[in-house]
Parts: sequence; structure tokens; C-alpha cells
Amino acid sequence: MTALLNGREAATAVAPATGVRAGQWAVVLGASSGMGRAVALRAAAEGMHVFGVHLDTASRQDDIAAQVAELEGHGVSVHFVNGNAAGAATRELAVAELRERCAGSGVGLVLHSLAFGSLLPYVPGPDGADDAALLSPKQMTMTLEVMAHSLVWWVRDLLAAGVLLPGSHVLAMTSAGDSRVAPSYGAVSAAKSALLAHCRQLAVELAPSRISVNALRAGVTLTPSLERIPGSARLVDVARAANPHGRLTTPEDVAEAALTLAASSSGWVTGNVVAVDGGEGLTT
Repeated sequence: MTALLNGREAATAVAPATGVRAGQWAVVLGASSGMGRAVALRAAAEGMHVFGVHLDTASRQDDIAAQVAELEGHGVSVHFVNGNAAGAATRELAVAELRERCAGSGVGLVLHSLAFGSLLPYVPGPDGADDAALLSPKQMTMTLEVMAHSLVWWVRDLLAAGVLLPGSHVLAMTSAGDSRVAPSYGAVSAAKSALLAHCRQLAVELAPSRISVNALRAGVTLTPSLERIPGSARLVDVARAANPHGRLTTPEDVAEAALTLAASSSGWVTGNVVAVDGGEGLTT
């Protein structure tokens, strides 16, 4: 069942920032943690209203409420929907809510940052793992639907609702896994590859409407989704040692890149994969 957490008036009135997108809405799919959370905060700091979709249990509601209050502290409107962003019912509800809230202002930024998929091998390894430990067709389908195909459905519904306007930006989060192999990462890698194909296609189809679509390829970043990847500790060590900056990518690095891209109104930068990794991809 989908639950709503409505934005409230900030306890102390704060004059909103005057960024390029001030007064428009940022739609953040995966808003409650990691890169999505950082992008939501950066957008609010630049004066954008925030519409977040997240999937969390009751145990995290205090944390979500604190996040909403922090966002509202920037003097912007905030509305969070707690539900499966890849589900049609959640999307339909959210788009209807958003259409009412952003009348006259529109959506300046859409961030697709959904990191939920199955991390299981395709075939038995040398240890002879049984079929129960292998990726199932259902898990493969779910992973691609959540992490890739849902981008298409969201963009299509937002466009039909009339909230994506000339100059709007759509950004999707990818990783080095879209072109590299890691243990048990096959389904997620397939989803990231499909996500890039969707970004290319959407970029071309939306170009006449001057709506840009790009993917951000973040470097290794300490997020809850990274911790679920088998062997993530080794990935962290290698990335930290090899990165020319001598550190890992942070969610705040990604947020800065997202809002920098969103500052453009031309739509001319589109269909790209933008590395947000401090040069990590050049040395690993």
C-alpha cells in the first residue's frame, strides 16, 4: 500500500535560494538515501521544490521526516511519496499529485536513481552452487524493470501530464558496471546497459521538445546499494587507491554535477554519459 508524507510549513521562514531553476520542481526517484538524497538537498538549496519518491519501512520514518524538514528549511515546498517507484500504481498517484503541485512552474529536473536489483550469478561456479543460488527469470525481469525500464515509463507519464517543459533535464544514474563485469553483478550490469540505451533513445525522441536526457556515471561511492554488492570492500580499496584525487566519489559530487547540468536551458547537451568520478575511470 502506498503511503504519503506531505510537505509541511518550515518552522522558520527561510528565503529560498535563487538558482537558475529556483521555483521549479526536482523529481527525485530514490530520494531517501545515497545520491538521490544528496541531489534533493542540493536542489532545495538552489531554490527548487522537491518531489521525492522512495521505498522505506516504518522504521525509517523518523529519518525521512527529518530529511523533509531539512529540505523545507531552504524555504521550498516538499512532497514525498513512499512507494515502489517502479510500480504503475505509485507512478500514477505520484504524477497526479505532481501535476497539481507544479502547475505554472513545471519540472526542471528528473533524477532516476533506483538501485534495487538481484545480485546473483547466472551459472554455477566451481563450487557447484545449486539452482536456488542462481538468478531466476523473475529476478532478471524485476532488476531490469526497476533499474532501467521504469525510466521510460516515468518520462512518458510526466510528458503526458504536461509537467516536462522545454529546457527540462532528465538524468539517470549509471556506473562502471554498464560496461564491466563483477561477481554476481550480471543482472544489474544488464540493467545499466539497457538504461543507457533508453537514455539515447529518449534523448533523440525528446530533442524536438528541447528536453535533454543524460546519464551520470558515478565513481565508486559509499552508499547503501554499494554495500550490498559482493566484494564491495575490494572495489572501495581499489578505487580509493587509483583515483587521481586520492578519495572516493561522494553523493555530493554527484549532486553538484546534476545541478550544474540542470542549469542549462538549451537542451543541447543530451544523449551523453557524463563521468562523475574524479578521473577514476581513467586509472582503473
